[in-house]
Amino acid sequence: MSDPYKILGVSPNATDEEVKNAYRALAKKYHPDNYSGSPIADLANEKMKEVNEAYDAVMAQRKNRAAGGYAQPGGYTSYASANSEFSDVRNLIMSGRIADAEQILDGVLMEGRNAEWYFLKGTVLYKRGWLEEAYNDFSKACQMDPGNAEYRAALNQAVNQRNGMFGGYNPHTRPYVGCSPCDVCSTLICADCCCDCLGGGCC
Repeated sequence: MSDPYKILGVSPNATDEEVKNAYRALAKKYHPDNYSGSPIADLANEKMKEVNEAYDAVMAQRKNRAAGGYAQPGGYTSYASANSEFSDVRNLIMSGRIADAEQILDGVLMEGRNAEWYFLKGTVLYKRGWLEEAYNDFSKACQMDPGNAEYRAALNQAVNQRNGMFGGYNPHTRPYVGCSPCDVCSTLICADCCCDCLGGGCC
């Protein structure tokens, strides 16, 4: 069979609900009752069979992926269910489209930011290496849904990662704000080099 998503006319990043809606529309269009006694009845039956197979293939694929789970903040092992409100975001993260996933998350209004939102936002930050921010979001997810093992596993991994770096603090885990002694030295060295290149004597 060719690409089942293409047959259904949806993107691989479509939500389960979007897949179901596309399937229902096609099933209604090609239902055998619509072509009873028509010269193209056989063709419609073939098309209906193809649509059914494509839908079954997509749903089986998604079920297997959810059962196999996610492995950690970066590729999670998890208890993600088909009822996830952010299945499209999870799919984007799994396919490495971090910027797209973050864009969708950032577009969610504050009142829509539930525990899963904070978990997924933390996952995006974790993948980018911003451990401090990821830790904060995982913590928030655990506070909002303390019984969720997926969120707890992500938080534990973030904690272990933080503690393993520079005694628990790594200045490279987030964009640096302000001036450190290293920044000052680097700036002076760069200024000195610029002056030398321009003929020297200006610094």
